[in-house]
Amino acid sequence: MNDTPYYKASRYFRERYRKCVQRICIDGGFTCPNRDGKCGTGGCIFCGEHGAGDYIDGCTIARTSSCNRTVSVRGQVDKRIGGYKGRKRFVAYFQSFTGTYAPPERLKALYDEALCSDLILALAVATRPDCIDEEIASLLESYKTRCDVWVELGLQTSDDDTARFINRGYESREFVRACGILKAHGIPVVAHIMIGLPGENMTHLAETVRFVNSCGVWGIKLHSVYVMKNTVLERLYREGKYTPPTMEEYAEGAVYVLTHISPDVVVHRLTGDCPPELLVAPEWNADKSRTMELILGTMRENGLRQGIYYR
Repeated sequence: MNDTPYYKASRYFRERYRKCVQRICIDGGFTCPNRDGKCGTGGCIFCGEHGAGDYIDGCTIARTSSCNRTVSVRGQVDKRIGGYKGRKRFVAYFQSFTGTYAPPERLKALYDEALCSDLILALAVATRPDCIDEEIASLLESYKTRCDVWVELGLQTSDDDTARFINRGYESREFVRACGILKAHGIPVVAHIMIGLPGENMTHLAETVRFVNSCGVWGIKLHSVYVMKNTVLERLYREGKYTPPTMEEYAEGAVYVLTHISPDVVVHRLTGDCPPELLVAPEWNADKSRTMELILGTMRENGLRQGIYYR
């Protein structure tokens, strides 16, 4: 019997593919509309120079600047597949920055390049809700004849005041709109939520969970807020204007999310990783195993399971 008290992505992959599945995290050379001036500059206040691509599954990404990949998409995929032996299968995951922020013809070329092996079972694209439209959704839908497809949307919070403070660059109604478009094209959505954002408390987190449930997402990723070097958040931290959550506070928030989301939602991640050389605070972010033990231990000791309080 499965004793994990939440619906892990690894369990979903085993049930879906009957194989061990590994993500190949890809840098497609994208940027973001809140970096290039379309809706803002500087990016989110917690975001480093390379966005989510600063640290890809424990490896610093092959990149020298925000739009300058040093390794092709095909090269990244070949390298990762070549590093694994046995019966593994793979998800091609465009992780860095906004994976739909380019003309459709360029997106198609990049996605085609990533799907270069019959060992790849799925295409996953991380992006922003304001970079989803009918044309892009149709393009993504076209890949469903070749593999599974899903989209990961960086919500972080449903509170628009917090969103403005962190320079997210869009209102939460955009998330609802994007989910509607993707659902109409049969594309599942994974929502990213952050615990410990400046000015937020459990009331904000509860509202974000309610919001995510109302959007009918397929999956979720939880991230702790950590302070990275050379970010606006580092400046706020140095000035005493931001205090990151303790491990215990983060675990409390994660347990709340897990027990209040739908039991059918696939949990793709429970922590966020910062490159050790870039981590400013909190120190516990570097101890992923202990964080996971605290979350799982709290749930098991109290007889809690995913969705136990879902309504």
